[in-house]
Amino acid sequence: MDTSPDQPPRPPGAGPGRRRAGHHRHAAAQGPPGRRRITLVALVVVAVTAAATLVAGLLAGTQAPTATTRALTDEEAERLAAVRVGTYRDVRAGVRVAVGTGAGRTDLVGWVDWSRPLAYLDVGGPGAGQDRGLVQATPSAVVQRPDPAAIVTPARPPLVPPGDRWRLRNPPPGRGLAGALTVLFALAADRPAPAAPLRAGAGRWLGRETLGGDPVDILQAALWPPPASAATAPTTTPVTTTSAAAPDGRPADDADPRWWVDRDARLRRWSGRLTDGTPITVDLDRVDRPTPWPVDALGGRPGLPRAATDEETARLGRLATRLRAGTGSAAVTVSAPLGSAANLRGGGWLSWSAGVAYLSVAELDTLGRRTLRCRDRAGFARADVPVGPHTAAAGPSATPPLPLPTGAGWRLAGQPVDELDALLDAAVRAAGPAPDATTVHVRSDRRAGRPVDVFEVRRQGQRLRYWLDRSGFLHRLELRTTGGLWAQLELTPGPLPAGIVPAHRKPSPPTPRG
Repeated sequence: MDTSPDQPPRPPGAGPGRRRAGHHRHAAAQGPPGRRRITLVALVVVAVTAAATLVAGLLAGTQAPTATTRALTDEEAERLAAVRVGTYRDVRAGVRVAVGTGAGRTDLVGWVDWSRPLAYLDVGGPGAGQDRGLVQATPSAVVQRPDPAAIVTPARPPLVPPGDRWRLRNPPPGRGLAGALTVLFALAADRPAPAAPLRAGAGRWLGRETLGGDPVDILQAALWPPPASAATAPTTTPVTTTSAAAPDGRPADDADPRWWVDRDARLRRWSGRLTDGTPITVDLDRVDRPTPWPVDALGGRPGLPRAATDEETARLGRLATRLRAGTGSAAVTVSAPLGSAANLRGGGWLSWSAGVAYLSVAELDTLGRRTLRCRDRAGFARADVPVGPHTAAAGPSATPPLPLPTGAGWRLAGQPVDELDALLDAAVRAAGPAPDATTVHVRSDRRAGRPVDVFEVRRQGQRLRYWLDRSGFLHRLELRTTGGLWAQLELTPGPLPAGIVPAHRKPSPPTPRG
């Protein structure tokens, strides 16, 4: 026996042959080296997949819902019936919306204020197309600041919106941007929907998840039929009326939208389809919820309306005298979103002493054509004229030609033909006696570097806003249009150029209106 100090003593019976047999049994249990590597790779793949799934679930704050579905309990039916009231009472929320999937997906990120109501969104995503850019909307109007070069993934819009390049839009109803806006405004209502049909089987409980660390129930029900487009729904009949929201009592099916509702009846997520079948998902964030700032076309910065003080009422009373003082005239620029998609821009002059206004106006989408508009004490006249190189280079605010062109085919009218005529008429009449009206101080603001007060005057079915500085001069006049927008006339004091038709004459040669 080898008892060398370099070798440990061998146990009895453990000869060399026996050691080799044990070694071979161990190797057989391990398997060939290639098979061991395959086994290790498979284990690593399984571990990585499990870790990725866990991380994705943690990032989304959700876990897979249970698979068993059932009818709603009475408590769940009552909670779902009240969910839109909870949204309305929360006033506003941050929103993230995904419309469509894959390369056709459009993303909308921003805020909704249901108390105004107003949506302010940054639109992006691979399928955004011409909708890419900033959007503000009410249930009756959509204005957009297009930005085709914007990044694909949208970010939160700037709290103070840019002041330029906004234009009225009329997107196709029921799909895309218009369909998403319709859904956003329809997620809130000032009264609950009837719960009886939900208790009778018009809704389903699909499961439970966790969103943002809070447990939510996934409920399925059609609480209202597909509403009209947000861009065309009349302001006097919002899409969230009780009659439009009442369940029809039919059994719930898989085509109905899904509502992620927490224990306090607050909506956390909504998923469904637009009228054209496009999938849409809305996530609500009630932490990031600033007050959206409307652009000028939608009324401008929110204020705290109040009754006018005695000093402010007296300042308004001196407006006519102030406008006729000095030169009694001003250069004007106009921005008039009219109807559902007309974006009129123009420039010209106005004289309070002569009672005349003269403008050149163009539609932003058709700058190759311009319309001359004249208002004097005899009435209104307009004529379409060709655009020369100088006028085209000057852009939409180009001033009209002087003297007034003859033979232009002037069309005459004794009364305002549209709301831009009504705005011009109100501006000229501001230098005359003021009829009885209701006056509200809307807010304080700034114009041309000077502090101004914005007063809203309601009279004879009109809503006008006067922007007066402390000296009593009128810097801007706004008219509320039938579409719920505000047309603006900017005024800069200055002399009236020669060649404008005198107040006692009509444009010549006139032709019959029509």
